[in-house]
Amino acid sequence: METLKTGPMVMGILNVTPDSFSDCAPFVTPEAAVARGRQLFDEGAAVVDVGGESTRPGAEPVPVHEELARVVDVVAGLAPHGRVSVDTTKPEVARAAVAAGAEILNDVSASLHEVAAELNVTWIAVHRQGTPATMQIAPHYGDVVAEVRDFLVEAVERGRAVGVPDVWIDPGIGFGKTTGHNLELLANLRQLTTLGAPVVVGASRKRFIGELHAMSDGGDRGEVPTDDRLEGSLAAAAWAFAQGAAVVRVHDVAATVGAMKVVAA
Repeated sequence: METLKTGPMVMGILNVTPDSFSDCAPFVTPEAAVARGRQLFDEGAAVVDVGGESTRPGAEPVPVHEELARVVDVVAGLAPHGRVSVDTTKPEVARAAVAAGAEILNDVSASLHEVAAELNVTWIAVHRQGTPATMQIAPHYGDVVAEVRDFLVEAVERGRAVGVPDVWIDPGIGFGKTTGHNLELLANLRQLTTLGAPVVVGASRKRFIGELHAMSDGGDRGEVPTDDRLEGSLAAAAWAFAQGAAVVRVHDVAATVGAMKVVAA
């Protein structure tokens, strides 16, 4: 896969939903979303990931027609300016987005391998325990690293068996994991980066970072607000790069690209 000379590929997050956990409300019109996506490309994003259905804890599914209305025009507006991925679990949305110019399916359900093969596009298989509506209700594992690793190995095999041209894997930080699970996965990323598939890490602004920020300043607030999690997000991205991750999926593209240059040097 193509990577930045100065570090991993930086994937910029573009939420076109009214209810994502961070960074969504200003970009719910297609025009505003395309302008934001072009800004992310200008800041150094190698990919802009367009999502029309929130995957935050507690989120409910969005009807197909509504998700299509949110993402297709945005993908079409951005595709001439850079590489675009679509964050979806729906075959109909995947097909429409690829027809509009998307080159990557970012699939938190890890179920769209046959669609990716049919469309001849990259497939990102994400590990998730449960659904967005249920995944943070007492997530549990016997051995989170081993279980996630086994799941991703099987996903790579499924994808390659049906002819997906390029399979990437994502341990699903925050998708059915406690803070402890997230930290175990980050601490053991080398067990995933040696599997022969590019590893994507998406830790940006997630709840465990807010919890760690609150702990570090001695507060008893539980977690700091999502927009105040830049330092922890940069630390997680830098750690992921150092452990061999090929892609970091982030909200703060310019800051992350700058941090990656320093780590690479």
